[in-house]
Order: sequence, then C-alpha cells, then structure tokens
Amino acid sequence: MTGELEITFLGTGTSHGIPMIGCSCAVCTSGDPRDKRNRAAAAVRLTDGRVILIDTPPELRISAIATGLRRVDAVLFTHGHADHILGMDDLRRFNNLRNGTIDCYANADTVATLRRVFGYAERPYDNPDRPSVTFSVLDGPAEVCGVTVTPIPLRHGRRGIFGYRIGDFAYCTDCSAIPEASWPLLEGLDLLVLGALRITPHPAHFTIAQAVEAIERIRPRRALLTHMAHESTHADLAAMLPDGVAPAFDGLCVRVGR
Repeated sequence: MTGELEITFLGTGTSHGIPMIGCSCAVCTSGDPRDKRNRAAAAVRLTDGRVILIDTPPELRISAIATGLRRVDAVLFTHGHADHILGMDDLRRFNNLRNGTIDCYANADTVATLRRVFGYAERPYDNPDRPSVTFSVLDGPAEVCGVTVTPIPLRHGRRGIFGYRIGDFAYCTDCSAIPEASWPLLEGLDLLVLGALRITPHPAHFTIAQAVEAIERIRPRRALLTHMAHESTHADLAAMLPDGVAPAFDGLCVRVGR
C-alpha cells in the first residue's frame, strides 16, 4: 500500500527560471511570490517519512532550504537536461544527513548522461564533501523506498523521457506527447502534475491548451501545471484554466490518498 503522499513543489519554472535574467516583463517583475519560479522539481514524502525527490535542478539547495526539505532517500530523474540534473552535487548534504548513499533511477539515456556529467558521484559514502549515489536503469515498475514506482514513457520533442507514477499520483514534466501505450498508466489518478510551458507553441513542450486537452482525456480528480514560462502570471493562468486544473507554484504542498 502506498498510503498518503505529500508532494512539495521545489520549483515550477522553465529552464531559464522566473524571473529570467535581464527581463522586465510583467511576470518577471511581478510582486506575487507565486510568479517566482525556480527550475522544476518535486519532493514526495511517503507515509513512513522517507522522501523521493524528482529531479535535481540548479536551485536544489535554495529550494530545499525554502521548503524545509531535510531528507532525500532516493531520486527519480525525468531526463538529462541541465535544468533537471545540475543541482545533483547538493545531494552530498542529504548523504550527510542520512549517513549513506542515495539511490538514483532513470531511463538508460539519462543514466548515461548522469554518469558522464557526475561520474565522480557514483561511489561509496566515505567523504562528506562529495555526493554518494548509485545509478539504476528503470525499464518498468520497481520498488523504491518500499513503494511501487511506475515509469511513464513520454516524448520531449525527439527525446524519450520518463514521467513517474506513485500510487494515485503522477508527475509528467517536459512533455510534448504521450505515447499511446502510456495513456493506460495514467488512469485513475487523484493528482496529475503535467508540464505546460506557455500559451504559444513549442516543439518540445505542451502548450497550456495541449496540457488541458491531455488532462481532459486522462480525467484525474485534480491536475496541477508545472514547468511554466513567463508568458502568464499565476493569477492570469489560474483564471483561464477549467475547474479541477490549476497552476502549481514553488513551495506548494499537496496531499494525495487522504
């Protein structure tokens, strides 16, 4: 049994982060704290207190401090783009807090990227100044921290990436298409988190309209959007979305399975 999950959004922004460097648009200069969007990641707290992290973006340290994240027991990587992996060195502090190695999971292409960029991190825990991880390739459902994690194959432009399902929760960022075989993996969800970059088209990401169309087909009880650019403020985006769909924001904490 998965039990109750607590999902904390460490970041909900696109690869540039919001505010963007040198931008004076209405979103980047907004006074609404919900419009400040670090690079996308989430922490999933299980019933027994263990935490599964989804991605390690560049602001991992900043986001962990802001949200009070003090524990990471495993990491699921969606893909190997810089905005999803380059905070990995900050796992060393979580190694110290748990006094041990952290298991990391991804598809084969992402594991290859992680080993190329962070090969020094795949090592035993014996130095507090270096991260200590293991990399494992997922090719189907697997037990992680005592719960079943189901990888969901997605398309991110020409790249094959993973979303993940844990119980009645699924996290699918950086998605431009859902392969036909993956739709059944998204049935019966309480909460779907789906990437929705912007209003205007992008070759490697769902637009807001495309994300809403996918949500209408999946029919989760509720859905939250993530990985958002600076085309819309949080308030404007919330006003345009249908019932049951809302934009997430950095620091938002929601529960699944209550």
